[in-house]
Parts: sequence; structure tokens; C-alpha cells
Amino acid sequence: MSAIPQEELARMTDDIVAALKTVYDPEIPVDIYELGLIYKVDIDDERNVSIEMTLTAPGCPVAGDMPGWVENAVSTVAGVKAVNVNIVFDPPWDHSRMSEEARVALNMW
Repeated sequence: MSAIPQEELARMTDDIVAALKTVYDPEIPVDIYELGLIYKVDIDDERNVSIEMTLTAPGCPVAGDMPGWVENAVSTVAGVKAVNVNIVFDPPWDHSRMSEEARVALNMW
């Protein structure tokens, strides 16, 4: 059970997802959340946010920049104290992780 009141936790979660949806891979016209690059978001009792995410490919040209973009976006959410972003490659990303919205935007049916 979280020490954060349920209503606040729900608001923070919604706001974090909205913030993640502002981050785009410059080569793909779909946000990283809809692409399925976000694997896990944890908010601890002190309101620190830990994010596990991946990239579409290990050699992604923005691999060094993307964690900072995610950290900056999530840091704007009211109540968030600190943000830690970890890039993981297990499990590897594939097209099945994309939302229907992403598939429509990329014409991938």
C-alpha cells in the first residue's frame, strides 16, 4: 500500500503518462508511450519516479539523449521529487508493443 493518497497517486500517474506522451523519437512521428518503449513506471512513497524504458534498436542515434528527455518531461509533473530513467533491452522491443494508435499513425496493419 502506498503512503501517497490514492487520488494523488492516480493524478500523478495520469500526469506522468501525459508527460511521457510529449516525448518523441525524432525519426518516428509517434510518442514513446504509444510506441511501447515505456516498460515500467514506479512512484515510491517519497514521490520519486523510476522508469524502465527501451529503444526501438540498441544502436538508436538518440540513445544518449532519450533518458534526459524523459527525465525532463516527467520532472514537470506536480508532486514528482526526482526521476530516474533506466534503459533496458530485455525484453527487446518489437512492433507488438505499439498501441493501436501508434499502428494507425505509422500505417502498420
